[in-house]
Amino acid sequence: CLLEDRRFLASEDLPPEGAEGYLFPDTYTFPLATPQARILRGMIHRFREVTGVDFARRAADLGLTEQQAVTLASLIESETGREQERRLVAAVFLNRLHIGMPLQSDPTVLYGRPGHDRTITHADLHRPTPYNTYTIPGLPPTPIANPGRAALEAAVDPAPVDYLYFVGRGDGTHEFSRTLAAHATAVARYQRQRH
Repeated sequence: CLLEDRRFLASEDLPPEGAEGYLFPDTYTFPLATPQARILRGMIHRFREVTGVDFARRAADLGLTEQQAVTLASLIESETGREQERRLVAAVFLNRLHIGMPLQSDPTVLYGRPGHDRTITHADLHRPTPYNTYTIPGLPPTPIANPGRAALEAAVDPAPVDYLYFVGRGDGTHEFSRTLAAHATAVARYQRQRH
C-alpha cells in the first residue's frame, strides 16, 4: 500500500511513519481508473495548499515541528466537531504539553486499540499502546486522523486561555476548566445528567 511505502512517502516529503494526517479531507473528482498514487498526491497537494508555507513556521513558534502540529490537529479533529471549540481544545493540549501533563485524549485510546467499539473502559485507559496519551507522555507518534482546515488552523493558533481540562456535555459541546476541582465538578454534573 502506498500509504506505508517509504519511497512514496519520501517522494512526497512525508514522514516515514505514514501519510495519515496529510490526506486532506475534501471532495475530489477523479476519473474511475485514476491510479492510487495520483489520488493520494492530489490529497497531499491539497493539504499543502491549505496549510501553506506559514504552517511549519507557526508550529515552530509554538515549539512544535510540522509533524507534531499535524498530530495535534488530528487530536483536535477527533475531539470536537464544533469549530468554535477547536482553538480551546488546542489550548488545553498545548498547555498540558508545556507543563509536562499527560494529554489524556480519549480518541488516542480508541486509535491504539483494536476493534471498532467506541466505548472506553477503565482498563483501556491503562493499557499501554504507543497512542494511549493516558500512559505515554506528549503527543502520540503519528496523527490519528486526517484533520480539516479548522483543526489545522487551531493547532497553530490556539485560544489565549489557561484551560487544562475539558469534558463532553453530551450534546457535542464541551465544558472547559482551569483547575482539577472545577473539572471534577463538571464531570460529576454531566455524569449525573447521563444517568
